[in-house]
Amino acid sequence: MYILGIESTAHTFGVGIIDSNGNILANKKALFTTESGGMTPRIVADHHIEKFDSIIKDALNEAKIKINDIKLISFSQSPGIGNCLKIGAIIARSVSKLLNCPLIGINHCIAHLEIGKLCGFDENNNLSKDPILLYASGANTQIIGFSGEKYRIFGETLDIGIGNFIDTFARYINIGFPGGPKIELLAKKSKKFIDLGYLVKGMDINFSGILTKLKNLYDLGHSKYDLAFSLQETSFSMLIEVAERALAHTGKNELLLGGGVACNKRLKEMAIKMCNDRGAKCYFVDNSLNVDNGVMIAWAGLLKFLGELNLKFNNIEELKNINFEILIKKYNNSNMKSDYIWSKVNPYLRTDEVEIKYLK
Repeated sequence: MYILGIESTAHTFGVGIIDSNGNILANKKALFTTESGGMTPRIVADHHIEKFDSIIKDALNEAKIKINDIKLISFSQSPGIGNCLKIGAIIARSVSKLLNCPLIGINHCIAHLEIGKLCGFDENNNLSKDPILLYASGANTQIIGFSGEKYRIFGETLDIGIGNFIDTFARYINIGFPGGPKIELLAKKSKKFIDLGYLVKGMDINFSGILTKLKNLYDLGHSKYDLAFSLQETSFSMLIEVAERALAHTGKNELLLGGGVACNKRLKEMAIKMCNDRGAKCYFVDNSLNVDNGVMIAWAGLLKFLGELNLKFNNIEELKNINFEILIKKYNNSNMKSDYIWSKVNPYLRTDEVEIKYLK
């Protein structure tokens, strides 16, 4: 069975195609960027409208299948920018109606975690089993772990996400959007650390005060290279501290990095050092799956679909024994279909508000 996932929470319109064994067949995306300034929701939504047709066609071509071969559609339903989420939802509903196949709405944050469990490897090429996820992206900064049929948030930002924090400073110094990769390049050209403050409050963190200080220091003439270096050293140390506390609190010994900011090499270095120091394992996914993408939505869609049909599992090998044709018929004969066909976006749904039905 082939599953198509549509991602449209923010600046990326992505389409991923997988099969029911978790094999990735296509991962295509279009990223909204600027040379200066940030992103306006209305303009980004227009970008998604402009790009969706070609991205879907490119994904089908890469997977070497036809649209009629798709048997399940999933889309990013929450959380995200409302304007952007609506575009993905409309497209997903339209394709689902066209193909008369199930439609599953997915929590974007959980999709990052699930793709990490599918494709996240340690230095010995082993998969994670029960990790703490350090989820660092544009609007989201959370420390997440599974407990009691939900993914629980053990720590998070109290104001803005790490990615938006970095992007805002990048916009302030006029280097464009997205700012993360550009700040990383600037930081490599300096080793001079400037004290920006350090705002960890229990298991939670703040970035807005540090952002204000960065802006003030830049206005006073401090080097953008020194500020970029100090930004990374400070904010990433905060992330690693709360991630280590979560490992200690839960007794887990696996750390998985996810989200666009997890592409940053310096953050990875800090995570590896911390895990080595405490005898834990550190897991990473390929950068193409760290950034927003349709593959993670497709995979999470398959998992949620199985959960809604009361199937639970822990091992991907168990998927190979499932007769999906029977499941599709069961779905079509149930009252779930109308619920999902008319599913609505929810820009503010939190990770810990989602019941996880597919894990044993």
